[in-house]
Amino acid sequence: MAIDPSRVPRFGHGSRVPGWDDAVDLTKDPEEVPDPATTPVPEELRARIEDYMSRYPERRSAAIPALRVVQERYGWCTPEGIVEAACVMRLTPAYLTAVATFYDMLFTAPVGANDVFVCTNISCSLRGADELFAAFHEHAGDDPDFNLRAFECLGACDLAPMASINGEYVGPIGLDEVPEVIEAVRRGEEPLPDRQLKYRKSVDPNASAS
Repeated sequence: MAIDPSRVPRFGHGSRVPGWDDAVDLTKDPEEVPDPATTPVPEELRARIEDYMSRYPERRSAAIPALRVVQERYGWCTPEGIVEAACVMRLTPAYLTAVATFYDMLFTAPVGANDVFVCTNISCSLRGADELFAAFHEHAGDDPDFNLRAFECLGACDLAPMASINGEYVGPIGLDEVPEVIEAVRRGEEPLPDRQLKYRKSVDPNASAS
């Protein structure tokens, strides 16, 4: 398969993640902590965020799991969801937005329901990750149900070239296997189960066999 390098873009700052260096709007008024009296928060969302807050000595430390809860509920970190989380945590929405825009796995815009993150860092890149990402882009890049991204590092060099598919590490993935992987995800099935990290046997003799 011929690979078009433009299908695997890098931005001027060298990253494949857009928008992280966008300038802030300094004309906006400073944000305040949302008023609990005028900010309704779903009880389930409040309970989960408060549970995470209880695990840390400083409530700000719960920002990432709190935003993850927002993302799980709404599909992405919506402005309304961020305000709700900020209300529970007694922080400004701007603080949580700064956290959400820093981390690759938190989304501040709508995304597809199926996450496919292709690792493109050095180990995977040397084993054809750019071509793998291009193949995923060819077969699923226009499908709104897929959140397809090149990822700087997933920390699974022994699986190179690999991808995180709906949170499961899969690899190595051959170019000819990409259509099979995409169709399995569309059917709600596990892609390449024999290649998933969670099914690998542990070298620890004391590890559970289950």
